[in-house]
Amino acid sequence: MKLYKGLVAATVEALQDIFVKNRQADRVVEQLLKSNKKWGVRDRAFIAENVYEIVRWWRLVKYVAQVDKAAENEDFWQLAGAWQLIKPLRLGGHDAMESLPEWPEFEGLDPQSVIERYQEGTKIRKIAQSIPDWIDQIGESEIGEQWSAELSALNKTAPVVLRINSLKTDIATVREQLGLDMTEPVAGVPEALVLKKRMNVSGLDSFKNGLFEVQDAGSQLIAPYLDVHPGMSVIDACAGAGGKSLHVAALLGNTGSVLSMDIEHHKLQELERRAARNGVTNLTTMLISSEKVIANLSGTADRLLLDVPCSGLGVLRRNPDSKWKLKPEFLDKIRKVQADILESYSKMVKKGGKMVYATCSILPSESEEQVRAFTRRHQADWRFVSEHRTSPARDGFDGFYMALLERK
Repeated sequence: MKLYKGLVAATVEALQDIFVKNRQADRVVEQLLKSNKKWGVRDRAFIAENVYEIVRWWRLVKYVAQVDKAAENEDFWQLAGAWQLIKPLRLGGHDAMESLPEWPEFEGLDPQSVIERYQEGTKIRKIAQSIPDWIDQIGESEIGEQWSAELSALNKTAPVVLRINSLKTDIATVREQLGLDMTEPVAGVPEALVLKKRMNVSGLDSFKNGLFEVQDAGSQLIAPYLDVHPGMSVIDACAGAGGKSLHVAALLGNTGSVLSMDIEHHKLQELERRAARNGVTNLTTMLISSEKVIANLSGTADRLLLDVPCSGLGVLRRNPDSKWKLKPEFLDKIRKVQADILESYSKMVKKGGKMVYATCSILPSESEEQVRAFTRRHQADWRFVSEHRTSPARDGFDGFYMALLERK
């Protein structure tokens, strides 16, 4: 494949924004692709793919390029060149790229040395799977033998999954609009469609008209796990931009009420825009500005969803840069936040009501262990009903955990 210097330069620029300026990969790529209207579809695909894949395989790429710490412009060019050499191998091919263009930026990068280092690196899991030492250690400690399989699955490119909005349409209608050969249903997830070919759906009229949302199949299992029925009062207390709130509203058929809460106002604003597009009329938002807001809602909810802040280690397929930005101390801090949320927010549930505790982490210490600890502390008031975990390796979904508890 011929390399174009301008496209490689754009890739290098994006990597510097992500690793030097510490910006989020998805925002960097989005802004970069908007910056040059002359780029065609293939140009944009090259930039997006190469940025995300280099980020995903960052440790391996640094290893083969023998770059300990990328700081200078020339370091990033070396890394971009090394990736081009090993990309065919990493993405399932059999032969490495034999040479690079004779650009000054690639001087000193020896293809033979890169391939030899690649062969060495593939024998060491933390390098071959490109994961920081501390995450590899925690994963193996908490998950055991299954960790290697989960880690490998988390390094695969995530599919684009749609959730059909039952308030406006059905799965057959959307399949017909998008093309039966373009989508396929997901077993066990009744409103999910997987796109067979990646595409940006945000420009489609069917999306603009609220016929579907983009939501992973694993995430789509959480709202139904709440066991909601028409007319119920439901609180989504860690709503974020509200994908699960919208799903709950649809499951209620626009009856009852959904109160979507978060500590960040801009996320709730985005949820309000999405709700309008989806035709949702039973949803309101509320900013959590103090502990008093939670206390005032004590005993008011038939159902409570706590999709708590977490490490995000179950969604690395979609956010590969997060593994390089996570720190061990954050994990310690977020576990305490999770326990505190469970302790205080659970009081919003009526007696006889139910609550779902959910995370997008594959670590039991953020999930199963939090629920066990909570139910031990509150044996007199809460009953554990059931739990479910999605496995990237087994299911092909993102890694979610959900537990259903009932207030006595």
